[in-house]
Amino acid sequence: MIFNNTKATNTDASGAILQVKDLHYVYDEMNVALKGINVSIYPGERIAVVGSNGAGKSTFFLNINGVLTPEQGEIRFHDIPVTKKTLKQLRKNIGIVFQYADNQIVASTVKAEVSFGPMNLKLPREVVQAKVKTAMEYMNISEFGDRPPHYLSGGEKKRVAIADIIAMEPEVIIFDEPTAALDPVNASMLEEVLSRLSEEGKTLLISTHDVDFTYRWAERVLVFCDGQIIADGTPLEIFRNQEVVERANLQRPMMLDVYEGLVSAGVLPDDQAYPKVPSELQAYLNNR
Repeated sequence: MIFNNTKATNTDASGAILQVKDLHYVYDEMNVALKGINVSIYPGERIAVVGSNGAGKSTFFLNINGVLTPEQGEIRFHDIPVTKKTLKQLRKNIGIVFQYADNQIVASTVKAEVSFGPMNLKLPREVVQAKVKTAMEYMNISEFGDRPPHYLSGGEKKRVAIADIIAMEPEVIIFDEPTAALDPVNASMLEEVLSRLSEEGKTLLISTHDVDFTYRWAERVLVFCDGQIIADGTPLEIFRNQEVVERANLQRPMMLDVYEGLVSAGVLPDDQAYPKVPSELQAYLNNR
């Protein structure tokens, strides 16, 4: 894990799909959102982005997606600097699913909504139709094709919003608080979709306050605090570092506390097993 009092970065850019160097963003004189972000993102990574509200996570996403323009610094996609000339390529290949689906949905029917992105790429009609069909089947919303999306349930809207991005076939998909307002059934559905996208080689960045999800799903965690990345490491490294947890106002995952409590009580040996889900803990207990 990389950590210090001012900045944490992974600066080895060899093989990186996305490189961010000294990124600053200012909304106004009283709101400096990003203060020198340095990080490299690699193909196929599952990255959780954590930190308090206002720490800079969403602003970071909007900068690397090309929605916002940095005040200072450089973003490179496949080692090519992002400029006005290359911005379209960045936006095509880095999709973002917003926290609230209603902020993303603009069309009058689900099929038109999912078609919106591919059509803007000026692709042939038959290519657009194929991409839309695939994306709607992927998210199990084919039956909603002619329905107005704004009359769907929250979970159904989220599936439409994700289908929007899948239809664009980006290399990187960003999810900003994807489980916000979802019930347990739809949250479970979303996690299955994330696992499937990861298995297909997509690079995923997910902003979340759910430390239990972060602990079991992510392979890398970026911790934001006051516009900086203060830690960059595995979930276990992050959540076992009390300094990081306290500074970023995080909670420790339940499974981590349960396991370490059992070890502390002498119920389990201190063999660094660290199960991430209850089924893993149960299997570990059964095999002792």
